[in-house]
Amino acid sequence: MSLHISAKVGEIAPVVLIAGDPLRAKHMAESFLTDIKLVSQTRNAFYFTGLYKGKRISIGASGMGCPSIGIYAYELYDFYKVEAIIRIGTAGAYSTDLNVYDLVNVDKAFSESTFASEAFGFPENHFSFQGNCVEKINDAALNLNVKLRTTNIHSSDVFL
Repeated sequence: MSLHISAKVGEIAPVVLIAGDPLRAKHMAESFLTDIKLVSQTRNAFYFTGLYKGKRISIGASGMGCPSIGIYAYELYDFYKVEAIIRIGTAGAYSTDLNVYDLVNVDKAFSESTFASEAFGFPENHFSFQGNCVEKINDAALNLNVKLRTTNIHSSDVFL
């Protein structure tokens, strides 16, 4: 099997921030991490591991669309045994009271993509968050006095 991530086991941290754009991932790593190491650059999808406030994390790219992020997420969980993936980037929301640049924390991600169904037999048209990341992100925003909305989003494989 040809992996999209070429890091050695142990080079990817248990928590991964993932952006669609590889240059956004590179910018975030260079701006916020110390002791940075480039651990994978297969297909120019950069993955960096470093320290953020003393905590080891990885930041990487997934490309565009549900199938792309699905492949990366599968590899991260299955081959690298990550505990949490937090996607950072833009999204469409089902809310008319949001503005461009508002920060949102996703409760459910809806999609008409057939990737999850075809690849893994997942029958639903949405994914709910799993674990306690949403709660931890909401708590951190409250403690930092950052305006954040928890809402649903829409993901699509159609780009117009």
